Amino acid sequence: MIAIRDGRPVNKDAKIFVAGHRGLVGSAIWRKLQERGFSQLVGRTRSELDLLDGKAVSQFFAQEQPAYVFDAAAKVGGIHANASYPAQFLHENLQIQNNLIHGAFLSCVKKFLFLGSSCIYPKFAPQPMREESLLTGPLEPSNQWYAVAKIAGIKMCQAYRRQYGCDFISAMPTNMYGPNDSYDLENSHVLPALIRKFHEAKISGAREVVCWGTGSPYREFLYADDLAEACLFLMDRYSEEQFINVGSGTEISVKDLAEMVGTIIGFHGSITWDTSKPDGTPRKLMDSSRIFALGWKPRVSLEEGIRLAYEDFRQKNK
Repeated sequence: MIAIRDGRPVNKDAKIFVAGHRGLVGSAIWRKLQERGFSQLVGRTRSELDLLDGKAVSQFFAQEQPAYVFDAAAKVGGIHANASYPAQFLHENLQIQNNLIHGAFLSCVKKFLFLGSSCIYPKFAPQPMREESLLTGPLEPSNQWYAVAKIAGIKMCQAYRRQYGCDFISAMPTNMYGPNDSYDLENSHVLPALIRKFHEAKISGAREVVCWGTGSPYREFLYADDLAEACLFLMDRYSEEQFINVGSGTEISVKDLAEMVGTIIGFHGSITWDTSKPDGTPRKLMDSSRIFALGWKPRVSLEEGIRLAYEDFRQKNK
């Protein structure tokens, strides 16, 4: 049995594995660790380590023996991607997290942080959504496949903690955005999709941008570097079975978000809404009071974050 560790900060010389270190969240965690002076960082691209291959993951853990693991690896996408590839979203995410969690257990990792998603909550959960709302009602159908996988990841961490004493914790971020995001219109989330749409409309001189849905749903957003700060904070100071929400504490309608993105990018045409497309969950604001009470707060405002994300998009699409 592994003894659950105390709340001492992670040693700067400890070997740390960031799963998914090239993605939106993983790359932010990697940057933050480097900024803090951690010198033993381990990352693997998909070609170097297939996280769907349990044997390969076990061999990796046996060889590298990381002391700490940030699990930011997942198959992700927006409403369209979830609806188009339900089997892949369920199967691949289950495989990835099962292999990582079990591999970490076998190699006696000191601490493991599993990252979930706000879509784990019921479609009509009381707002703002508290951790206790998990499994109290039906999920939003459009992304239930991803949600079920992430719920299983939470429960798996809890199970390994109960049965084996592993210091495995889970954090549930709200909607993320920032550097290294996916701007694919078919598979991306709402904010990066809007950035690309408005940018392309501006460049082409289009007079209109058509957005999905009615614009009425409310969403909460968190800049990726703020989440990275939260992840390091939790790795140092949090060790409980209950997962913990990580959000900004503020929300905005998709309509107002689209207008903000258009203004920041400099698009001067009109915005119309294709109401034949789904809205998704009506409102998704998380109650992040538990992590706020521990002493963490986000630093980057939504407007500032969108400007930074747009600059990143422009750099990658010159």
